[in-house]
Amino acid sequence: MILVDLAAIDLNLFLVLDAVLTEGSATAAARRLHVTQSAVSNALARLREVVGDPLVVRRGRGLAPTPVALQLQPRIAAGLHELRAALAAGREFDPATTTRRFSIALTDNQEVSDLPRIVARFERQLPRASLQVITVERLLASDGLAAGLVDLALAPAAVTAPGLRQTPLYSEQGVLVVRRDNRKVGRRLDRAGFEATPYVGVQILGEGGHGHRVARDNLARAGLRRRVVLTVPHFMAAAVAVSRTDWMTGLPRRFAAEVSRRLPLRTVAAPLEIVDFPLALHWHARTDADPGAQFFRALVVAALRPPPPRARLIRHVPRDMSSGSRPRGVMRICRSLPSSPCA
Repeated sequence: MILVDLAAIDLNLFLVLDAVLTEGSATAAARRLHVTQSAVSNALARLREVVGDPLVVRRGRGLAPTPVALQLQPRIAAGLHELRAALAAGREFDPATTTRRFSIALTDNQEVSDLPRIVARFERQLPRASLQVITVERLLASDGLAAGLVDLALAPAAVTAPGLRQTPLYSEQGVLVVRRDNRKVGRRLDRAGFEATPYVGVQILGEGGHGHRVARDNLARAGLRRRVVLTVPHFMAAAVAVSRTDWMTGLPRRFAAEVSRRLPLRTVAAPLEIVDFPLALHWHARTDADPGAQFFRALVVAALRPPPPRARLIRHVPRDMSSGSRPRGVMRICRSLPSSPCA
């Protein structure tokens, strides 16, 4: 068997040959391909050099295939059919039948506060698919989004990189947490109490992590110091440690609300400003147009993004412009905005 270097061949030539053999005419093939007849003739000439055969010969007003062309015809047609089918399959996606495995990178607090919302929708809308959760450490070590190992990542909106796309999800806030029966700490900590209480620090990605930098800068603005007695890489480890000591820690509000149902924890007011922490859904440009990836992104957004403000139905009795009186029974729907025209 003689192997042909396909890299040295313009594969469009086979598309032209298929059209010529199907139509039996260079003119008809040109109309089918929306090119000129001379372009078809030039393509045939180039392919003759590659194959080493005339491929077609003139017969009356049409073209007749040579024996070599007759051998090529069914294989070329089958190859083009398979290619078209593969391209069509790449544009089609059926969430009810797909067995595709999707993946998302989450921190441990998001596994508790956000993953249950995601899997509830995933089970209903992708019944035959599977879902894999990737740690942030593995995401960064493998460059998972760019390498194609991870479909999505839930990360700070401030995180950017070449090729990354994002859509906003929600804003997180940090809260200060102590053991529920901690008698050394009341409902509020003043500056002295904050600096004296042992603190459990969380560094998911070490001191270079975005969350760590935000917390550090917030403390610096407030002129506060922490007495860090323990540093852990996960929020759950910090929550468990505080639940068994007189220490304190900072947790994301959504996570703190969930974990406080299982551990004896309570929140306390801190002597520093609460900082909003915008989070976004990140993906790579390579999956931007993929129908399956688009469906998965929409599913996660629907599960986690807060709904828009709901319209508030209120009774409003407008003044009669001529008499100054107010007719009865008039209802209007107004959005609950500070400058509502129905106020």
